[in-house]
Amino acid sequence: MLGVSVVVFAILRLVPGDPIAMMLPPGATEETRQNLERLYGMDKPLIEQYFIWLRDVLHLDFGMSTQFRLPVMEVIFNRLPVTLELVLLASIIALTLSFALSVLAVWIQRDGATLIIDGASGLTQAIPDFLWALIFIFFVTLYAPSIPISGRYDPRTAQDFITGFYLIEALITLRLGTFAELLRHAILPAFALALPLAASITRLLKSALEEAMSEDYAILARTKGKSRIAIILGEALRNALIPVIALTSVQLAFLIGGTVLIERLFSLPGIGSTAITAVVNRDLPLIQGVVLVFAALFIAINLISNGLYRLADPRLGKTDE
Repeated sequence: MLGVSVVVFAILRLVPGDPIAMMLPPGATEETRQNLERLYGMDKPLIEQYFIWLRDVLHLDFGMSTQFRLPVMEVIFNRLPVTLELVLLASIIALTLSFALSVLAVWIQRDGATLIIDGASGLTQAIPDFLWALIFIFFVTLYAPSIPISGRYDPRTAQDFITGFYLIEALITLRLGTFAELLRHAILPAFALALPLAASITRLLKSALEEAMSEDYAILARTKGKSRIAIILGEALRNALIPVIALTSVQLAFLIGGTVLIERLFSLPGIGSTAITAVVNRDLPLIQGVVLVFAALFIAINLISNGLYRLADPRLGKTDE
């Protein structure tokens, strides 16, 4: 996190452009400019600016957004739930599709089925998430205009949520009508994010399952009379998950980064679209805050994947005697 803070602070100061000039109205005086520089701490040497900012960050004070005129943390926490819910829904879709297709391919064990699934996975993986988003928007606009392609919910629907996690809160409080409405708005961006990830996991998991089915324990299970699907689900799947966890943890990091364009295309008020707006408006405090939050999410994903590694293979948690 310290390394990320140094890099993002330095790069933003090297990029051409004057964030103070973006805030000045036409005909502003030099005194007005100096007052803004003092307000945002930009009248001090860069090294001093960095250490002042770092001190404030350690107290969870990321400064004031020059664009929204609000504390950066307030802006981020108002928009972060949108991104996290989108990533969660996309992850569920991707894992469900990949597990179902991989198990089906290994279970059927026919060249035709394997060829179809491999071909579909390769094609799906070759198309980036933002292009899937454009494809969905195009076809929905032409053939299914009733499916929403913009916004998080219908503005005509009254919303009285306590938290920013609308989808999760609606499900927990059993407001199924509201949940269905929110899901209708989230399903297309979630699928656009999920499809490339699902293709990557499918290719790896299918190969890992095929390798596991040739191991001695799988052969022994067949001699005991177990069905092929029982061996796949009960014996092979757990061992095949180990490489999949490594891939998924890496891909989830890219998935979070992919929300930047997806949120923009579907007009979702998440942290990704906020990052684009901050870059366009040279909102340095907000850009720095968003980058640090993304870095924290990547670190959290890696820590969670390490824990899942140990659950999938308990031998990793044991030390040699």
